[in-house]
Amino acid sequence: MCDGVITASVDVTFDLVWRHGTDDTVVATAMKHFDPLPDGAFSAQACDIAMPGTAIEWSDGDQLVFRYSGEGSTSANGYIANGDGKLTHGRIPNISLP
Repeated sequence: MCDGVITASVDVTFDLVWRHGTDDTVVATAMKHFDPLPDGAFSAQACDIAMPGTAIEWSDGDQLVFRYSGEGSTSANGYIANGDGKLTHGRIPNISLP
């Protein structure tokens, strides 16, 4: 779930990264285009993405990192992850693993 507030048209890449020691490996990735709401409201837009990924050999101390980056926007903050949840009429981004 990648709900976000969209302030400008933006192409967002979502990555799940396995951090093992000093090595980072992308295990799943997805892209989505967003446009701001027509009324200009500062409200979250729903985004649910299924990201099939690569199996990993998990070890103590490893980390799973949710990374997102935007491109092709006129704003550095075209996509803002919805950390305010219901206050912006959305959900807080989270990951569900099988």
